[in-house]
Amino acid sequence: MRRVRISELRPGMKTAEDVYSYNNQMIVPKGSTLDDKMITRLEFYSVLAVRIMDDNEDDSAPAPASSPSFSEGPAIDDNTAYSQKVKNSKQFKRFEATFLENTETFKENLKNIAENGAEIDSRSMIDSITGLITEDMTGISVFDMLHNMRQYDDFTYMHSMNVSLICNVFAKWLGMSKEDVDILTLGGLLHDIGKLKIPDNIIRKPEKLSPTEYNIIKTHSLQGYNILKEKNIDENVKQCALMHHERCDGSGYPLGLTGDKINTYAKVVAIADVYDAMTAARVYRGPLCPFKVIGIFESEGLQKYDSHYILTFLEHVATTYMNNRVRLNNGLEGDVIFMNRNQYSRPMLQCGDKFIDLSREPDLYIETFV
Repeated sequence: MRRVRISELRPGMKTAEDVYSYNNQMIVPKGSTLDDKMITRLEFYSVLAVRIMDDNEDDSAPAPASSPSFSEGPAIDDNTAYSQKVKNSKQFKRFEATFLENTETFKENLKNIAENGAEIDSRSMIDSITGLITEDMTGISVFDMLHNMRQYDDFTYMHSMNVSLICNVFAKWLGMSKEDVDILTLGGLLHDIGKLKIPDNIIRKPEKLSPTEYNIIKTHSLQGYNILKEKNIDENVKQCALMHHERCDGSGYPLGLTGDKINTYAKVVAIADVYDAMTAARVYRGPLCPFKVIGIFESEGLQKYDSHYILTFLEHVATTYMNNRVRLNNGLEGDVIFMNRNQYSRPMLQCGDKFIDLSREPDLYIETFV
């Protein structure tokens, strides 16, 4: 039996214990053979690590039946053609170079703020993000850009920049004012600053974390708020750091808040935060297809997130991929031609002369872009 971090799980591994969320809801039972969908579900609930059976271990309890695996077909190279199309574009090459340059500056700034109490240059930090979104991105969205930056493994800093970019675009989808867009852009950048206060030996501990150690990791939101509370920045940015793990059904932390008690801006950051984490690459596959992530939100997230925000987000993310060519789990390829407003993860496709409404085909789902 060994403890494996979520980022290192692979389909086919078998759980050695029941896996619970932070509010003691069982997510995956002991003896389950993990597939891609189960691993993504664990990420959705912010589980950090799972105890896995060794190859020579056996379990008397049969593994429960699981839904069809998201891992059917090639796992690593199934998105190559689509990704290559984006990566070959001039827009992506310019975006990648500027993003990586900004990441180095952001690292220095964040460490200075967290460790030395440096002041925050809000305007400079916001401009570093908005400058990445250029007018010539027509046809290649910010989400395409981020989806193809997943080869870089720097979760704390690059994740924060990703979340900031998503928040910037998301706020515009919500029709927010420029001032509010700036607040959310900065809120996304600084939401995880408290992680710099968590001891590295706990963050990287290879063995099972004790309840005390889990509780220490969960303090990163409060630690982030404490770093920011005396800074000359908008109060909502501070609340984003404090509340981005709160959930509308009360299942989040650190305060277990519900509904309207959660800061409005933090609700937006929470969605961007989880979306970015779930679409990250893993050791056994490339970035997860956004339609799969949309499906997870639809099946498990509508109670956890503000309904207006999450539905707006899912609609626009899905619409971003209109007219893209996709491959289904049965190997059939087609073009996305219509979004089903009741199930954005299951649009209508045109496959040659045939039309397939995925909302009426429960056994079919989008596997990847082509």
